[in-house]
Amino acid sequence: MRTLFIIVFICLTGIFLCVPVLHAQQIDTTVYHQLKGVEVVEKARPSTTREATPLQVMDRSGIERLGIQDLSEAVKRFSGATVKDYGGIGGLKTVSVRSLGAQHTAVSYDGVTITDAQSGQVDISRFSLDNVEMISLSIGQSDDIFQTARMYASAGALSVKTRKPVFDGKPMNLQAKAKGGSFGLFNPMLRYEQKISNRFSASLHADWLSAKGEYPFTLVNGDVVTEEKRKNSDIQALRLEGNLYGDLGKAGALTGKVYYYDSERGLPGSVILYSNSNRERLWNNNFFTQLQYSNKLTDNLSLQAHAKYNYSFSKYRDVSNKYSGGKQEDLNTQEEYYGSVGVLYSPWKNFSTSLTTDLAHNMLDNNFMNAPQPKRLTSLSVLSAQYKNSMFTATASLLGTYMTDKVKAGDKPADRKRLSPAVSVSLRPFPDNAFRVRASYKDIFRVPTFTDLYYLRMGNTNLQPEKATQYNLGLTWSGEAGNLFRYLSFSADGYYNRVKDKIVAIPTMYIWKMMNMGEVDIKGLDVNFSSETSLPAKMTLLLSATYSFQKAIDITDPDAKNYKDQIPYTPKHLGNASLTLENPWVNVSYSLTAAGDRYALPQNIESNLIAGYVEQGISLNREFAVKKCKLRLQGEVINLGDKTYDIIQYYPMPGRSWRLSVSIVY
Repeated sequence: MRTLFIIVFICLTGIFLCVPVLHAQQIDTTVYHQLKGVEVVEKARPSTTREATPLQVMDRSGIERLGIQDLSEAVKRFSGATVKDYGGIGGLKTVSVRSLGAQHTAVSYDGVTITDAQSGQVDISRFSLDNVEMISLSIGQSDDIFQTARMYASAGALSVKTRKPVFDGKPMNLQAKAKGGSFGLFNPMLRYEQKISNRFSASLHADWLSAKGEYPFTLVNGDVVTEEKRKNSDIQALRLEGNLYGDLGKAGALTGKVYYYDSERGLPGSVILYSNSNRERLWNNNFFTQLQYSNKLTDNLSLQAHAKYNYSFSKYRDVSNKYSGGKQEDLNTQEEYYGSVGVLYSPWKNFSTSLTTDLAHNMLDNNFMNAPQPKRLTSLSVLSAQYKNSMFTATASLLGTYMTDKVKAGDKPADRKRLSPAVSVSLRPFPDNAFRVRASYKDIFRVPTFTDLYYLRMGNTNLQPEKATQYNLGLTWSGEAGNLFRYLSFSADGYYNRVKDKIVAIPTMYIWKMMNMGEVDIKGLDVNFSSETSLPAKMTLLLSATYSFQKAIDITDPDAKNYKDQIPYTPKHLGNASLTLENPWVNVSYSLTAAGDRYALPQNIESNLIAGYVEQGISLNREFAVKKCKLRLQGEVINLGDKTYDIIQYYPMPGRSWRLSVSIVY
């Protein structure tokens, strides 16, 4: 790992040392940043109410207005999204849309998906929000037809776009930030941006996260209530990222990225009565480098290409007398080589079509005895077409998938081949009103992960892909409302999903085994509202709220005890609201997140019940001009009510805590 760190350091340094030689309608835009009288359709800032499929966007302005300092906190503000949080600063965090599971949700970083062929889940806690310009959540197939084929291969996608330098006549920008808080939190960050020439620029981002994570919680054991402290929940994490941006003129544009993440954390495990001595540890190393090239070849023909290499290493260790030799240590190494090429052709006004092909090669190696060491080759090709004008949008796509595995030992599954269609439409029935109706359909599937297929005796190479069908019908509107509201936005989407051949772990006579045993019926409603109001004394009031209803029931076996019960970790009711007052003195933001009851296991019985919760927070921030610098101070209190609750059963979340941050930009 030390050698890998040296390689990363050389790559990041090389960016800075080597590259100098290269010398008309109503508002219909994002929730948090509006332009009057303009319908924003630029790819970089998609219109949330014009889209034919549900799309939610939060840009840097919205992030700062709300005082959000963590990516998972931002994602929790999106309707239809559920974040599984194992508690604490270092707890793993994964995102799922509309009860379909984290494996059906893609996470992209500057246009290229983050993958984990072993588990199929992406821990979003390892990405820094300080480096983010915009995040968006799309459900179904988005209106952007010019993207990688992998972005078509999921039920929903969380897209993270990082900050790109803007110099405003200066040769460089520099930002330093320090954040501290409860439970030993310390998080310094440094960002440096350099203008190399009129056509080339570069940026370097580095931050370190350290926390003890020993927070108190209340333990209820029958009639006995005790105050305990969470142990072994510390984290040390380092993030480094370097970017090179090149404008090649008529030859196009080129962007290069190098990313490195290294962490060690304790895994406190679930709360066990009369024991608080968990000694599990997890080490993660992740390095990737990616290139993006784009070029507008003619007025109606564009080309883009992506390439990526990804290396990921994890080490899990548990020290316990239950193991032979007193400990268990698992080592896993993943590698991926990925490439994508796509063309966009617009033969006439309002109509475009695209063709994109992706190719990926994934490998997994571990220290298990007789490990299969699987290798997977995946080919994805998608053909898309779109008609779009100010009144009507129609998009259709057809994704073709081919996948084959090779193993060093043992059995392997049959090759996978499948076609996955998607269709969406958006109609604006009244020319003088931004009211729209939208409908969409998507058929998608996920292949079993390496863990599903090959993990010790649990894996099952006979597994079939998990299939999901999505239907959505919605209404959207945005605009002004008299003199009171400068901006109003509203959307409501009803949906129906059906999941077949759901992959679940089933107990057999001696061991648990992965099986295709599940069928899930999902009905739901997502509602979004936001407003901006001008007040006297140069003040502005911003209000946003989301609500989700989801009834996700197991319909696998009519004779089963859990037939038509709500599936695990899926609250029927979920919502959040935020209220922000901007003023010349100090900006104040209040937030509330609420979730209804959930169940930890398939049977909806009292012993499996996880009680609902309400969490409140308040944030204050102020910016100052200090000579040529901009100083920003922010303080926040999280979980104002100091309520103890679980998102994952027996993984208690922290009570009341605080964070302070200071940032200076030159």
